[in-house]
Amino acid sequence: MNGPSSLQRRIVFAYLLLALGSCVFFALIAAVAVEGIEQHLVDNRLISVASWAVPRYAAGLPVEMPAGLIYHHGDSIPLSLRKLPEGVQEKFVDGVGLHVLAGRDAHGEYVVVDHASDYEKIELVVYSMIGVGVLGFLGFSLFLGKFLARRFVRPISLLSASVMKNDLQAELPLLSNNDELGVLSRAFAARTAELNRFLARERFFTGDVSHELRTPLTIIIGAAEILVAQTRDQSELQGPASRILRAAMDAADCVTVLLLLARAPETIDAPETRLSSVLSAEIDRCQPLLRGKAVTLQLVVDFDFSVFARRELLAAAAGNLIRNACQYTEEGSVVVRLGRQAVTIEDTGPGIPAPIRARLSEGSTYSVPNGLASSAGSGLGLALVKRICEHLGAILTVRERAAGGSLFSIEFPQGLTKS
Repeated sequence: MNGPSSLQRRIVFAYLLLALGSCVFFALIAAVAVEGIEQHLVDNRLISVASWAVPRYAAGLPVEMPAGLIYHHGDSIPLSLRKLPEGVQEKFVDGVGLHVLAGRDAHGEYVVVDHASDYEKIELVVYSMIGVGVLGFLGFSLFLGKFLARRFVRPISLLSASVMKNDLQAELPLLSNNDELGVLSRAFAARTAELNRFLARERFFTGDVSHELRTPLTIIIGAAEILVAQTRDQSELQGPASRILRAAMDAADCVTVLLLLARAPETIDAPETRLSSVLSAEIDRCQPLLRGKAVTLQLVVDFDFSVFARRELLAAAAGNLIRNACQYTEEGSVVVRLGRQAVTIEDTGPGIPAPIRARLSEGSTYSVPNGLASSAGSGLGLALVKRICEHLGAILTVRERAAGGSLFSIEFPQGLTKS
């Protein structure tokens, strides 16, 4: 919340900008007023003095000026003040500021001189006070802006921190407020409650369906095992019976995975599982899919490591990707590579269509045309892989190979792995 574009900084900046604009506006008004008042007073004073002194000088009477004022006529006018345009003006003589009223009567030119030092001192005092006032107002605005910004932003930060904790059971702050923040907090609380209900319904549904499927699958597996045992001498029946058994066992494994996914991740035990053994087992299971194809399936171990997760989840995630690659690759190779904190499955098949890649992307809402998912092998398998990765905190990415085919990658976080 303290970044260069934070709300608190923007509020403080707005206060300072408002204060600076107000100070400049009122300082200009004050400066115009000071200058106007000075000019008005000086002009009126010099004009009134001149209207009194000129007739007395013409009548030969003594012209005695008040302190600070001097009246010159004719040859008595200093050279620096002769031949000035008529009217009031400012002149600097020997570094001294003077206000001079120049005029002409029947006897010649005259000037009335007023030393401006007093006015300059008054101006300096006035402008100094204006400067001090501007700085003081800016400082007060900065303090007030920070104070109000903290009072305004702190509840938002508190609410944001509570939401970002992602604890759906915790009560949000500010629920009892009658202002806009209270409305926002109650809206978040209502949305959180709705998400809680949705997650609960999803978990109950997945768990109930999986439990309901386990009993018939157990019966099917038992019956298939009997068929396999009783048809060992009948080759035409052995193959179908073996396929039924494998399909039933795959379905049972899928049900087990769904039951695990229906539970919160923190409630599931996470034993240390060596990933190379999981991949080897899944590669052995997928070998029958390559019969009659010019496709090689191999495991390359660049860096072996363990993952703290249930073996069923890891096997389902890696097995679905390997199985899809084997099913849709007609020639070339399928390479399963175990690297540092990542598993990659690379094939030379037809690749994954762009809509399905977008569907697998994080946060994507790209819709998939009907029939496209199943034709490209994305169906339940890839959806299940994506769900498992989210459950484990891993990252699933899919890219298109430059030479054709797809490259899937599962990257495990640092805290989930062990060398």
